[in-house]
Amino acid sequence: MSRDAKEGVVVVSGDETKTSVIEINCETDFVAKNDDFINFVQELSELNNQNNSNIEDLKTSKMKNGQTVDDNLVALIAKIGEKITIGKAKTIRNTDGVNNHYLHTVVKDNVAKLAVMVSLDTKDNSETVKTFSKQLSMHIAASNPLALESSSIDQSIIDKEQELVTEELKNSGKPEDIAKKISLGKMNKFKEENALLTQAWVMEPKKKVKDVLKELSIADLKIKEFYRIKIGE
Repeated sequence: MSRDAKEGVVVVSGDETKTSVIEINCETDFVAKNDDFINFVQELSELNNQNNSNIEDLKTSKMKNGQTVDDNLVALIAKIGEKITIGKAKTIRNTDGVNNHYLHTVVKDNVAKLAVMVSLDTKDNSETVKTFSKQLSMHIAASNPLALESSSIDQSIIDKEQELVTEELKNSGKPEDIAKKISLGKMNKFKEENALLTQAWVMEPKKKVKDVLKELSIADLKIKEFYRIKIGE
């Protein structure tokens, strides 16, 4: 019987021009807090940033003890006695703006259960922009947007939601024309609530993220990209 590695950590490394996150899974939360495990994942995270989240290159990279990542992983599994796997990894580069990140449920230093990376395009490197990038990272951690704009939400997610709405209205007994209007309204609301720019800003819910962006009055400021990863999701 195969054992599931559903616990673990996410680890962030890098700087304002290049930031990476990597997910390492294990079977129990107890191991996720083990010193040998934490030391391994922190060194792995630095190597991951150097390898731009290319997992195949990462596995053959040499660690400080002269052994490859793969060999060290095998040794760690043998020592701890749990299944340990390398999960998702992502690198965000930005030489013309600001990168920032936020960690939630921190285990130690740069090791956590949830991580968000944000990249902003702007020539403005002020504290205002840095503060906004941090707040935006926190917003994304809480609100879990699916895309930057509603038009960028994966079509399969839209289709699945449409199926749920259609099924719900089918059993409501409402006339077809009314049901269509309700369906359209529900789908528009779904897209609005799941696209970052149209979400209610967590720090001030009466405003949307795009309103806060506009109020900063920085002409070239744009959200370039973001990435959110949480253990167990």
